[in-house]
Amino acid sequence: MGTLFRIVCYAPDSLLAGRAARAAFMTVDSLEMIFSDYREDSELSRLSAQSGSGRKVKVSAALWDVLRLSKTISRKSDGAFDVTIGPLSHLWRRSFRQNEFPGQNNIDAAKERVNWRWLRLCRSNRVKLKRKNMRLDLGGIAKGYALDKAMARLNQFHIDRALVDGGGDLLLGPAPPGQTGWDIEQPGGKARLAGMSIAVSGDRYRYLEWEGKRYSHLIDPRTGIGVTHGLTVSVQAPTGALADALASACSILGPGRTYGLMQAFPGCSVSFRQK
Repeated sequence: MGTLFRIVCYAPDSLLAGRAARAAFMTVDSLEMIFSDYREDSELSRLSAQSGSGRKVKVSAALWDVLRLSKTISRKSDGAFDVTIGPLSHLWRRSFRQNEFPGQNNIDAAKERVNWRWLRLCRSNRVKLKRKNMRLDLGGIAKGYALDKAMARLNQFHIDRALVDGGGDLLLGPAPPGQTGWDIEQPGGKARLAGMSIAVSGDRYRYLEWEGKRYSHLIDPRTGIGVTHGLTVSVQAPTGALADALASACSILGPGRTYGLMQAFPGCSVSFRQK
């Protein structure tokens, strides 16, 4: 998924801890083969290849779960979160590599293939992509979902006091023995937390500097442009998938328009920090 995963866990012995961690990492590897839009043989890429065909494609339970939550967040964020953003994200990836603004004509052409309403979820885990040349990109949610599934795999080994880290996004189990929580470094400082997921979104590492503006890799699907506010967004939520997706959506919406979105998801909170 383009990042490193790390596990910290407490177990009765190192043998059990090692077995559980290996099983959790294998779970992440299996999800990579489902969710990656870099791999032509991934389940996601094969689904995108059926766009506009009129077919209702049967998908795995994992892909169905992620697409269903994605649709919910798209609807409640008025399209600020949109997994059909693939044409735009691929355009901007090339621009980052070439260090050149993609051009408004190219942006407009890509936008014509982006609309979360064209992603239709049918009965029996079947999915239809209604327009030709659509391309799904789960970069705003897949990593968080992988955290959830890695933790669930650890739980199958009766290990719940664990921390799963996917590129800085965290899923925290109950506090370590003798502690009140996990010591976490956040954008606003240190905190001691447990039983939640934390996702941080911003342009610290991936951006394009062009004509005096910094364009983030976080692209507004409604405009086709990377956000330029320069804010770091931190979301706390009950699950990794929800924290990941809401951090992406809140980054697009900005602080003035997130209240309604967060009200729709009890148990979640968001904070913004200017660099």
